[in-house]
Amino acid sequence: QVQLVESGGGLVQAGGSLRVSCAASGITFRRYAMGWFRQGPGKEREFVAGISWTDGSPLYADSVKGRFTISRDNAKNTVYLQMNSLKPEDTAVYYCAARLYVVGKMPNEYSYWGQGTQVTVSS
Repeated sequence: QVQLVESGGGLVQAGGSLRVSCAASGITFRRYAMGWFRQGPGKEREFVAGISWTDGSPLYADSVKGRFTISRDNAKNTVYLQMNSLKPEDTAVYYCAARLYVVGKMPNEYSYWGQGTQVTVSS
């Protein structure tokens, strides 16, 4: 049974930092590209960042480039999203997702999803 479990969300002031994690089980983690998506109130789910299965090369949405960093630890089957210089518009439920091999930017390209973790940025 595949499980993706996010953790690390919370409430932070604008300008602050937060790291969210996603622990995977039930898949051969090193073969999967991992993505982070978010869904704000009344908004569609959007791509935030992704990391490849091969060399760990990252891909970011323009809105978070330079502020967020995605990384992975294949020994721990875990992917991380370090979020710095947070803004109120970053407030959303953050989801991790897994897709074989190649990073995608569309939610329907991913096979497995976590339950999400709430990130709230106060102004």
